[in-house]
Amino acid sequence: MKEHTVDVSIVVPLFNEEKVLPELVNRLDGLIARSSLSIQVVLVNDGSSDRTEAMIREIVQTNPAHYKGVLLSRNFGHQVAVTAGLDHVDALQAVMVIDGDLQDPPELLEDMYELLRKGYDVVYAVRKNRKESFLKKLSYDFFYRIINWLTDGMIPRDSGDFAMFTVRVNDEIRRMPEKIRFIRGLRAFVGFRQVGLEYDRKARFSGDSKYSWKALFRLASDGIFNFSDKPLKLIFTAGISVCLLGLVYLGVILYKKYFLNQVIEGFTSTLVLFIFFNGAQLISLGIIAEYISRIYIESKNRPTYVLKEII
Repeated sequence: MKEHTVDVSIVVPLFNEEKVLPELVNRLDGLIARSSLSIQVVLVNDGSSDRTEAMIREIVQTNPAHYKGVLLSRNFGHQVAVTAGLDHVDALQAVMVIDGDLQDPPELLEDMYELLRKGYDVVYAVRKNRKESFLKKLSYDFFYRIINWLTDGMIPRDSGDFAMFTVRVNDEIRRMPEKIRFIRGLRAFVGFRQVGLEYDRKARFSGDSKYSWKALFRLASDGIFNFSDKPLKLIFTAGISVCLLGLVYLGVILYKKYFLNQVIEGFTSTLVLFIFFNGAQLISLGIIAEYISRIYIESKNRPTYVLKEII
């Protein structure tokens, strides 16, 4: 497909999705056939160890008019894979981002594009229902409440990377230089006119989620530390509060000793306070270290990803 004929590019990050890819392409082919828009699909292989890369090659060779392959040199992570896809779209009007596990229905493209035509710059999908375990649902809800509070509501609740936005918004996201990427945060940061579109999130079509609890925790911390300095301010507030409590406690001790003639006891309480405040200090140092580590990573100015090949 020539560059000037592309209306919408769909970016699909893939990591070990050989079981899902045939059905994904089948549904994308159906969408392309039905739509009046010229659609390009950018399949990003994030260093898969299964047949995902070989399958991407076959797909592009079979239908080069609508598919492009972006192959990364190794596994850089989901957010970086999305970034690589955004860097290599050819659309002149809009860009759509979906996950490759078919939890995000590509058929919402028409509805999202219609909202862009009404003047919106970003249409982000909002998960009305999600087919996941109770513990994961609870964790997601807790994360979105925390990040909404820390970022003053900048990042909408229950919105992931599944979205469509104008090429102008994509250009602004691409201009942002940070190496630790949190796409939904960058998308919210650029501003312009944004609107949510509710949908029911399905279970994975096949296979297991590539986001382990450790990866989900890292994603959450990226969102928090990349878009809020409130944790640092909370440390300062906590320090002031502890100092004031200490002064009050000192006043109580002096009053009991000199006015009530009481002997102050409490080795156990002293030990508990010692452990508590040492723990608080270590947590505070951990928060500060998280910000410092991000400064260190950004200061090295390494490329966000390394390309293996563009198909």
